[in-house]
Amino acid sequence: MDIFSNFSDLFISVWSKGIRGVDIFQILIGIGIFFIFLIFRGIISKVIIKRLEAIAKRTTNKLDDTFVSAMEGPARFLPIVLGFFIASYYMSFGEDARAVIDTINRTLITILIFWLIHQVVEPISYILSGLDKMLTRELIGWIIKSLKILIFILGLAAVLELWGIKIGPIIAGLGLFGVAVALGAQDLFKNLISGILVLVEKRFKIGDWILVEGIIEGVVEKIGFRSTVLRKFDKSLAIIPNFQFAENAVINISETTNWRIDWAITLQYDTTVDQLKKIRNEIENHIKKSDDYDNAVGIAVRVEKFSDSSIDMRVRCFTNSNSFSMWLEVKEKLAIEIKQIVEGNNAAFAFPSQSIYIEKK
Repeated sequence: MDIFSNFSDLFISVWSKGIRGVDIFQILIGIGIFFIFLIFRGIISKVIIKRLEAIAKRTTNKLDDTFVSAMEGPARFLPIVLGFFIASYYMSFGEDARAVIDTINRTLITILIFWLIHQVVEPISYILSGLDKMLTRELIGWIIKSLKILIFILGLAAVLELWGIKIGPIIAGLGLFGVAVALGAQDLFKNLISGILVLVEKRFKIGDWILVEGIIEGVVEKIGFRSTVLRKFDKSLAIIPNFQFAENAVINISETTNWRIDWAITLQYDTTVDQLKKIRNEIENHIKKSDDYDNAVGIAVRVEKFSDSSIDMRVRCFTNSNSFSMWLEVKEKLAIEIKQIVEGNNAAFAFPSQSIYIEKK
């Protein structure tokens, strides 16, 4: 009987002392409490969040959809924070263990706070999108990314401070490292500043067709911190450093409002004055009567000069459409009309030629 009595006393002693002085019964209760909050976490993700997403989709405003999506992560993390906090305070820890548990609780709460702030930044981008007259969409994207990085750094610094890790020496070391990097990465910073200038000055945006004389022509697919990605018309991808757009003239072809037609019509030298006047008037009248051209911008149909083998007539006008394909179509129609006018007046187009005179003795 003494053996069983000793075993019973030992079992009760182990049960009461538990782990680091915490009663095993309290540990089991704490685990149970934490498990209950894990179940609540599943309910939040599968029921509450799904219901909020369904409600948000019924509205035409995208802000509430973005807000619900952004809050999903922190909402699922909240039960873990609460569960650990309640479970840890139910158990009776020693003084040293209690200090560690308090630090863990503070860490979890700090992570939750900065995670919330980090996620709230995304819906703010929809609010800033209303300032598209002042800020481009790409610049807003840069601002949002910079804010997220800053919030992450501040959150990491707050967590390190909780665990007694001083961030002052770390920042000083990073400062020296930054100076060394800056000296060796001047081109990187030049491209970064150039990219910011491109966005602030709204030189172009994603989807624009741009031309940099002698460098690149294509459609903008992405504007990054260091470089811009363009899709050329042969479907190849070009990555151009941003300083190229700051140091060279950039032609934004997508912003063309009136495509220009500028031709020199060459007529033979045997064309009479009356034929020249009639051809000129008929071409000008055709352009003025057609809805394909913007007469307010200007029309010019005039005999320009006497070339080596032709009389040159300048035809200059601007189309109404800002579409490249429509411009090609209007050019084709005008070319056919001019040919009909020239042939209808019994004239002919000239081509480069030379006359050779043979002198007989």
